[in-house]
Amino acid sequence: MTREFQGKIELDVRDSVSDWDAFLPPTAPEGSPNVLLVLYDDTGQAAWSPYGGRIQMPTMERLAANGLTYTQWHTTALCSPTRSTLLTGRNHHSNGFATISESSTGFPGYNSHIPASNVPMASLLRDAGWATFWVGKNHNVPIDEWTAGASKKSWPLAQGFDRFYGFIGGETNNWYPSLAEDNHYIDQPYLPEQGYHLSKDLADQALKMLRDVKQTEPDKPWYLWFCPGANHAPHHAPQEYIDKYKGVFDDGYEAYREWVLPRMIEKGLLPEGTELTELNPMPPGTFSETDAVRPWAELNAEERAMFSRMAEVYAGFSEYTDAQVGRIVDYLEESGQLDNTLIIYCADNGASGEGSPNGSVNEGKIFGGYPDDVQENLRMVDKLGSPDTYNHYPTGWAAAFSTPYRMFKRYVYQGGVCDPLVISWPKGIRARGEVRNQYHHSTDIVATILDVCGVELPATYNGVEQRPLDGVPMTYSFDAPADGATTKETQYFEMFGNRGIWHDGWKAVTEHGPVSGRGDFASDTWQLFHTEVDRSEAHDLAAEHPDKVEELKALWLAEAKRNDVLPLNDLQIIGNPKDFETFMSMEFKVPVPPSGQYTYYPGTSEIPERSAANTHGVSYKVLAEVETTADTEGVIFAHGSRFGGHSLFVKDGQVHYVYNFLGIPPENVVSAPVPAPGAHVLGVSFTKERTGQYREAIGPLALYIDDEKVAEQEIHTVLGHFSLCGEGLCIGYDSGDAVSKLYEGSRFEYSGGEIVKVVFDIADDAYVDVEAHLAAAMSRD
Repeated sequence: MTREFQGKIELDVRDSVSDWDAFLPPTAPEGSPNVLLVLYDDTGQAAWSPYGGRIQMPTMERLAANGLTYTQWHTTALCSPTRSTLLTGRNHHSNGFATISESSTGFPGYNSHIPASNVPMASLLRDAGWATFWVGKNHNVPIDEWTAGASKKSWPLAQGFDRFYGFIGGETNNWYPSLAEDNHYIDQPYLPEQGYHLSKDLADQALKMLRDVKQTEPDKPWYLWFCPGANHAPHHAPQEYIDKYKGVFDDGYEAYREWVLPRMIEKGLLPEGTELTELNPMPPGTFSETDAVRPWAELNAEERAMFSRMAEVYAGFSEYTDAQVGRIVDYLEESGQLDNTLIIYCADNGASGEGSPNGSVNEGKIFGGYPDDVQENLRMVDKLGSPDTYNHYPTGWAAAFSTPYRMFKRYVYQGGVCDPLVISWPKGIRARGEVRNQYHHSTDIVATILDVCGVELPATYNGVEQRPLDGVPMTYSFDAPADGATTKETQYFEMFGNRGIWHDGWKAVTEHGPVSGRGDFASDTWQLFHTEVDRSEAHDLAAEHPDKVEELKALWLAEAKRNDVLPLNDLQIIGNPKDFETFMSMEFKVPVPPSGQYTYYPGTSEIPERSAANTHGVSYKVLAEVETTADTEGVIFAHGSRFGGHSLFVKDGQVHYVYNFLGIPPENVVSAPVPAPGAHVLGVSFTKERTGQYREAIGPLALYIDDEKVAEQEIHTVLGHFSLCGEGLCIGYDSGDAVSKLYEGSRFEYSGGEIVKVVFDIADDAYVDVEAHLAAAMSRD
């Protein structure tokens, strides 16, 4: 009951008095605001027009003109960790989110399970009378809870949200997304040739949720967390939006940095005299070479044209998504809700350098531990942004869009952590079109929303003592002077071994790049910046103030111990096969059954890659019990997409097995005629005989029909993953984007026969490390 029953109970209901209010949920106070939190991915301050950038963001500009633009708002430098702080108001390691869900390891700060002591804000708002909705990216479901049969206690509905529609994991194909609704996976509602794009679909779903609640509970306030796939790779956009930026970035990323800094200063977003940092500011050996920037002058004409086009696609993706947010804002205005809606429009980390110095037409190669080929990329330049590519721009644009700061996403320099934030609330903020320079962090957003809504964090929740919020409310800044003092005192940073701490206007950072593979943290060189006067961290003052450095180092260690930051992990997973294998051994995997066999059935949901039989870098067999007829065709099993995967299917009277190695043509195809109608076992057997330069497995792949080997071919198989997330293993169909061009454009469901079951057998390799798998499983408990 909401409160104690105050009615009257007698023997006869005629003599009794009911009390409905004892059973109805609480209602929010009259006049309580709605809250809309729009969270983009991978965007540096210098990218967007409200901050002086070339990417036009009309909706964000509209909100900035009607509210406030923050110049010193910070994040964790990575998506899952920042998003965890926006869920709970606690630091990312204390949430178990030192890193993204997909790279979780079995340590307290790294396991991706938010503890019960860190109750999500949505639970508090729902309990207080708000409707709560989450639309878009959800990068905070633990990797071991992604499957259809797993617990859903970390899915949005158990985290305080009434509804969820979006995708689980770090990214998804914007043309063929892997979608989930509430507590289950679903198919996308229509296809790209019918006008589908994820950003549009998400806005449609958000509008439906808001309209539903207003037509039945018109006085009920709501909280909507809107998390588009933009601007995370793959950068996908309608062609008309890409074409709007033709030629806009032809001068290159170094010229862009020189151009945008004066604009940022002129708009009052940076102090006069702010200096531009170096394009490659870190000494050789202190960071991963994949994060280096190639000088524009050293590129040939073809490379410049391709790099410019990659920026054009990114810009079109960003603006198109802003237009979808604009549809939501338009609805709020038309329905009279805009005035009393607190809108927070921001990004979760700096621009992404994960495209490598050359950019990529298939970002999936990163997860396969395989390098990009510049010449292959050049062949795809006219396809960028379309369903044919899974593209990402080069590191040079990451540096440009994070101007004037050092580095970009994953680094705890300002380039990774100082991000755009606009807040608009016409009813609650008098200021219009003003700038705020107070230092704040993503942990402060929850405290701010709770303060605005008049909701307090209880000492205990569901019987569990609560960790206090790590954030402080920003509401004082709404009508404070632009340069007024901040209420924030200290904020630590750590990402993949790169460490930093800000305290009272000073910041110390280790000259130790993330995922650099260096180790030896005790000997790190610490840099010191007086950010109160040096916003871009251009001048290292460590030699002049050694006592301040020691003070901040000690403060960082104290914060690290308080927040479960240790042990530090800087494993270099790209370009360092040993570190890559070490990481792969630590990440979550489904424990291998003693038999080494996994059995799957038709009529089931796709199995997320990290929970499916792991065929990467090992020998394997796949055997399918099927019934065939004269009309049989379709997919028996498929895992992955056109950018990497494998599939066994029947088409045009042939049984085909395709291994698509990271989308690199040609596809490896072995085929044989379909057997006579009846019961058969169709299967393949791959034998790993050696490894290639990048640890990819190489060996013969044999196709079998019943007991007979009918075809054989040598193939390469990936060591890492087909994708970061989504595109899981499917039985009887291919979800999302097709693995093979032989049946592209449809689910190509198995028909004209029956699939009994499909068995994956990796026993020949499984026994080598089954003990390690079991130990890893136990360590998660």
